[in-house]
Amino acid sequence: MKFAMKAVAATVLLASAGAAFAQKGETVKIAWLDPLSGLMAAVGTNQLKSFQFISEEFNKKNAAGVKFEIIGIDNKLSPQETTSALRSAMDQGARYVVQGNGSGPALAIMDALEKHNARNPGKEVVYLNYAAVDPDLTNSKCSYWHFRLDADTSMKMEALTTFMKDMPEVKKVYLINQNYAHGHQVSKYAKEMMARKRPDVQFVGDDLHPLAQVRDFSPYIAKIKQSGADSVITGNWGSDLALLIKAANDAGLNNVNFYTYYGSVTGSPTAMGSAAAGRVYMVAYAHINLPGEINKIVVDYKKKFNDDMYTGAVYHAFSMLTEAFVKTKSTDPVKVAAALEGMKFKSFNGEVEMRKTDHQLQQGLFISKWEKAGGKFPLDSESTGYTFVPVKYYEPFVASTPTSCQMKRP
Repeated sequence: MKFAMKAVAATVLLASAGAAFAQKGETVKIAWLDPLSGLMAAVGTNQLKSFQFISEEFNKKNAAGVKFEIIGIDNKLSPQETTSALRSAMDQGARYVVQGNGSGPALAIMDALEKHNARNPGKEVVYLNYAAVDPDLTNSKCSYWHFRLDADTSMKMEALTTFMKDMPEVKKVYLINQNYAHGHQVSKYAKEMMARKRPDVQFVGDDLHPLAQVRDFSPYIAKIKQSGADSVITGNWGSDLALLIKAANDAGLNNVNFYTYYGSVTGSPTAMGSAAAGRVYMVAYAHINLPGEINKIVVDYKKKFNDDMYTGAVYHAFSMLTEAFVKTKSTDPVKVAAALEGMKFKSFNGEVEMRKTDHQLQQGLFISKWEKAGGKFPLDSESTGYTFVPVKYYEPFVASTPTSCQMKRP
């Protein structure tokens, strides 16, 4: 993931030259609400460290002159716990909130902020969603106070099926996903889009399993084996993907390709190892070997934590907030939200735009393949010696999907 926001940085620096901002020296508290316990704790811990690490980088050279402070709270991957955590964060003075793991907690934040912001003028809070990808969040359930920095499930599936349609070996596909909004959407869009692009492809299985509860995926792998599938599409993440791939390797399921959303997320690279080389693909807005400023950030992060920096949207969050602070000369969430709408800049994955109609970031997507690291792609994942090598890039217009959002603006 490349975090070379040169265009944004240049704009911010020019805007700040010779200007005194009201927010200079101010501390901006950002509440991070995601899991730090349970099976997904490793993912949450990595992302919290990513926010803390990037905030320190921005504090060194922040063009808006502010200091970012991260308030990390464990939401236990629960919508109810998330609502309580949000209240606690606001009591501590947070006017910005970030969350990404699970669309249920995301919706809980959106519902709570719609009520809070309407009832408390002058104390509004903005939500930056860095990984919750249920399309409904920027369609039927869209909110003015919510901005999504990741590509949604439908956008990723649009790119993934566009890639898969040109692979003649794809004939029989098995779907396995987590039993919540995102998993249901992966299954739905895979069938709809593949039917449109490759009607000859058969879907030979469609399983949904409990989120972050399954410890042994061998029964599911047995079903995949029996189905005769040559390909598996899964939106699983965290332990649910790592354990799925481990079970596939243990069972010797080496004639099936996996098409994933979150192959680089904590635990999955180690589970894949050399056994999965050439058989796992990932659709994402970034990959770990993008050139530019990312190299220093990823390497420094690895040195400090012996861990991988894989959530590029973290950098987007700070970059966009900083530019909005500079543009508005304020950290007021009301003014900042207005500045975020329609914001365009050149990012690590090409030209991106925060679409005003639904607050869904429009961005380019990569298809990458799990291969041995080296040459142009030297950085490996989780010290495995392997990495996701990009094999295709799609411009934003290819993966862009329409919105039904009827946004109510304050």
